[in-house]
Amino acid sequence: MLTVFKSAGLPAVAALVTSLRSIATDVGPAGVVILKMDKTGHWVYGADQTEAQEDATWAINPFSFVHGFIAWGDGEVLGEKMASVSQPLPELDVAPPQAKKGWETQVGMSLKCLTGEDKGMEARFTTTSVGGKRAVQTLAVALAEQVEKDATKPVAIVKLKKDHYTHKSYGRIYTPVFGVVEWVSMDGEPDAAPEAEPEAPPRRRRAA
Repeated sequence: MLTVFKSAGLPAVAALVTSLRSIATDVGPAGVVILKMDKTGHWVYGADQTEAQEDATWAINPFSFVHGFIAWGDGEVLGEKMASVSQPLPELDVAPPQAKKGWETQVGMSLKCLTGEDKGMEARFTTTSVGGKRAVQTLAVALAEQVEKDATKPVAIVKLKKDHYTHKSYGRIYTPVFGVVEWVSMDGEPDAAPEAEPEAPPRRRRAA
């Protein structure tokens, strides 16, 4: 049996519904690496911007969804105030004076890679972009609907995908998509036994 997330100490699964739906209107790191989509539409992680393996599957921790605020300076985080979506948004004080955009709304969650070269790696995804927040909101609402339908399988297994739109000034803008493959229990049990995992193709490493 594949253990995805330990269930000890977790709140009742049914309590997820209200808090997950709230992320669509509101709009400490549980992971080891920071996962993001770069400007060229590639999913990358870590300080060296390693490209995530295409077609790898990731498990979303349903209890890791967070919302809050972040203040960015010149390429560095000057302040961050985050809370579980089951809690109210954090109270704000005056933004750091060097923050270019003041406090920006941020949402996110934690993932765990299940297949491929990065199997077992935990990551944190947070975003302030419109497209990124929409992706997290879409996933959160899907999770709320899944919990209402079958609370025994609240873990979304996803593939990291992308979409894009054309901005009149900046051209093609890539946006993240979390493509749900299946729903499993907190212990990693799916509805049926999965097929044997195909051999993963090699992937390109990206320079920092």
